[in-house]
Amino acid sequence: MTVLTVLTLIFLIFVYLTVIVVPMREAVVIERLGRFLKVGQPGLHILTPLIDRVAYRHETREQVLDIPPQSCISRDNIQIEVDGLLYLKVVDPKLASYGIANYQLAAINLAQTTMRSEVGKLSLSETFSERDALNDKIVEEIDAASNSWGIKVLRYEVMNIQPSTHVVATLEKQMEAEREKRAEITLATAEKEARINLSEGERQFAINISEGEKQKKINEAIGKGQQITLIATATAEGMTMVAEAINQAGGATAVKMKLVDQFVDELGEILQHADVSVVPAELARVKGIFEGIDLVTNPLHTPTSR
Repeated sequence: MTVLTVLTLIFLIFVYLTVIVVPMREAVVIERLGRFLKVGQPGLHILTPLIDRVAYRHETREQVLDIPPQSCISRDNIQIEVDGLLYLKVVDPKLASYGIANYQLAAINLAQTTMRSEVGKLSLSETFSERDALNDKIVEEIDAASNSWGIKVLRYEVMNIQPSTHVVATLEKQMEAEREKRAEITLATAEKEARINLSEGERQFAINISEGEKQKKINEAIGKGQQITLIATATAEGMTMVAEAINQAGGATAVKMKLVDQFVDELGEILQHADVSVVPAELARVKGIFEGIDLVTNPLHTPTSR
């Protein structure tokens, strides 16, 4: 039993050193006497005992590396902390083994360095608005530098952009001042528009009043003109009718009688309301007689002209 046990152990050790099974998610680097022999893809591989060995094992699936928060200075001299996630994949196990000692650590450090450099080219507001462009630039820089590492950088995602506490307080005050400024501008604009609307209303009201007055005067002038025209037409027609009546038989006598009646009526009105005494015609004749007598008795006396 002791000999059988020893032989079994030797056989198991031989199998362990000779046969390896590479899982689907890995790739191995096999060395022979310390020199690179081949890359073992997923499957069964037979090694030469004591000569061949598995030197490196690499994850062939996509890997996610957490980039620790990194202090950066933006273009407008504001200190911010930026962290992110880096997605990469091993595409050449040989280069990943011999091209660099630790490709994960190198990728993390390069991502931090590139992130500081790229953030320094942007202002604080641009780091938020240009996040996609920042991600693409970091991927481009890391991918170009990692060609000799046997890895492929797939993408980079900035997770958090955190300004310092002092900067946050300053930004809050600035945003509050900006909101107050916009509120004042809005109120001033509203007051300006209200005054403009009020002045426009007063102006339109004055225009309407003047237009109404103008139209009123035009209408009154037209009305007066039409009235004068009607009166003149009626007067002309009346005079025409009077002239036609005068030309008829007895027309002249009737006119004279009408004039005498009007004269008597007007004279009665004058005598009734006038403050000045009116000398009747008979007294005028008597006065003429006395003047004639005076002229006969005093031939040299010139009568007073009337």
